[in-house]
Order: sequence, then C-alpha cells, then structure tokens
Amino acid sequence: MLDVPFWLWAAFAVTVVVALAVDLLAHRGAHVIGFREAAAWSGAWVGLALVFGAVVFLVLGTTPGVEYTTAWLLEKSLSVDNLFVFALIFSYFKVPRAYQHRVLFLGVMGALVFRGVFLAAGVAVVSRFTAVLFIFAAILFYSTYKILKGEEESFDPGKSIAVRLLRKVMPVRDEYAGMKFFVREAGKRVATPLLAVVAAIEAADLVFAVDSVPAVLAVSDSAFIVYTSNAFAILGLRALYFLLAGLLDRFHYLSKGLALILSFIAVKLILQASHKLFSTSIPEIPSPISLAVIVTILALSVVLSVRHPRPASQEDTAPVSRDGNGIAPGSTSERSPTQETRDTGDPPKNS
Repeated sequence: MLDVPFWLWAAFAVTVVVALAVDLLAHRGAHVIGFREAAAWSGAWVGLALVFGAVVFLVLGTTPGVEYTTAWLLEKSLSVDNLFVFALIFSYFKVPRAYQHRVLFLGVMGALVFRGVFLAAGVAVVSRFTAVLFIFAAILFYSTYKILKGEEESFDPGKSIAVRLLRKVMPVRDEYAGMKFFVREAGKRVATPLLAVVAAIEAADLVFAVDSVPAVLAVSDSAFIVYTSNAFAILGLRALYFLLAGLLDRFHYLSKGLALILSFIAVKLILQASHKLFSTSIPEIPSPISLAVIVTILALSVVLSVRHPRPASQEDTAPVSRDGNGIAPGSTSERSPTQETRDTGDPPKNS
C-alpha cells in the first residue's frame, strides 16, 4: 500500500478548493466563454495537473508518478467522449451559452463527490476481492462494444431517470429565468429548465463512472493516485468542453481510439488479476507501457481525424437531438423542451 503523507493529501484538498473558488469568482456572471478564454483556462488546468504530478514524482517516487500521469491522461481521454453527451444535453434543453459554464461547474462538483465515493469503494473491493477485476474487464469490453456499435449516440436526455424523477417531485416551468434554478409561480415553488439540465449532467456522470472507475483501477490500487488523477482531469473538463465546442465532430476517430484504449485496459485488468490469482509467471503490463500505449492511440486518433476528415455526407447525418438541432453547443434560445415532457418524460414532437 502506498504511504502518502498527510500534508500531501492536505495540499491536494487546498489546491482543489482554491482552484474551484478562483474559477467560480472568475465566472460569477453569465457570459459566453470564447475560444481564447477556454484555451487559457485549459492551459491553466493542464498546468496545475502536471505541477501536482511533478510533486507526486518528487515525494512518492517514479512509479507513483508514472501511475498518476497515466491515470490522469486516461481519465482525460475518457472525458473527451463525455463531451459529446454534454453537447447533446445542452442542445436538447436549448441551454443559452451564457449559462452553460454554471451548469458544468455544478456538474464538476457532483462528479468530484461521486467519483470519490465510487473510487473509495472500488479500491476497498479490489483489495479484498481480486477476482472483481475480471468483472471490471467485462464492463470495459462491453463499453468498447457500445462505442464501436454507435450506441453511445442513443442517449436521450429527456428520458434520463434523474430528469424524470425531478419532474415527479416538482413542476418544471417551460422557460429559463436567467441562472436561477427555482422561481415562484402562483405562490408555488417551481424548477427552471436549468435544474433539469443539472440533473441530466449529474446522471450522465454516474454513467461515465461505470467506465472510468474500472479503467483507472487498472492503473493503480492507491486511493490517492486514482482520486487525485481523476479530480484534476474532471476540474479541466469545463474548459475542455468550451475549447472543443463545435469541433467535436471533426475528431471522428477519437471514439475508435477510445474503444481501443478501453480494450487495452481490459486486457491489462485480466493479466493483473491472473497474475495475482493464478500464477506470478503471467506477465503484467507496467504503467510506463500503459502510458505509452494511451499516448500513441490518442495521437494517432487525432492525426487520422485531421488527415482523413469525415465525408460531407456523414457530417450532414451527425448525431442530432430529437428536436432536430445539431449537438454542437451554441443555441441562444430561452425556450426549453420541458413543458411537453413534464408528464410523460418523452421528448417533444417537432412542430
């Protein structure tokens, strides 16, 4: 078990809290985040993650440092695929661009809590029942199958369990009210569509954890390594979304690359479990090799996407929301499809 000094845990906690506070203060007013601002923030988050990684190298040693870097890059690559779902949710609910950062900020806060719980549980289970790694490998293989079959694109925000539960708990009004989550109408407290969007984002993150938690546990069994790497990857998710907004469909080979990465991690899990349960002669895949494989696959996916762009005919049939809008963010409408879905949970019909 990795011996992590208390001060390093404390330094991590303080860094995250300060970073979130700075981010919140910098975006306390509703405004559209442009490419330059998103690029600056992305650079800041990546720099912060790398600086913390350097501290891990210096304090804990080379192996934990490589594991942290590998886990962070793995989570970062998984996050890119998540951005497509975020774009679909924003398009479905017609979220004005000026409000999108606040929604993602709350989504990040929820993700930090959920991942902390899931990763802690995962580390505890793996430390006691090594055979569970075979189950994790099966989950990753199934995720690979879904990505290659294109089933990830069938996500319907209007039928999200969280959104449907919200509509059962309280009425959801038809229009946005600035960045408010609740308003009073006829003396009753009702939710705005912005709260439904947050519910959809949080529900999506729970689904994302099904892939992320088993994958990162293949890299390290240290709670410190897996959680800090996940946290720094999640913290930069908002800036990455706005940086790549409108460009997601151009990197069409990234989903295939992600499928390869998940398959590779699944094989790593199987070898890791077999080494511990059956025979030490069964080789394990070292973290430096895992890091090299992930970097290579990501680089090739980007290069292939740039050199072999998607044909125009396929771009025209890119995933769209049920109301016919493209998934790229940017709608400035103040209307939301919540009125027709309030009772049934089904998406609204096209007019």
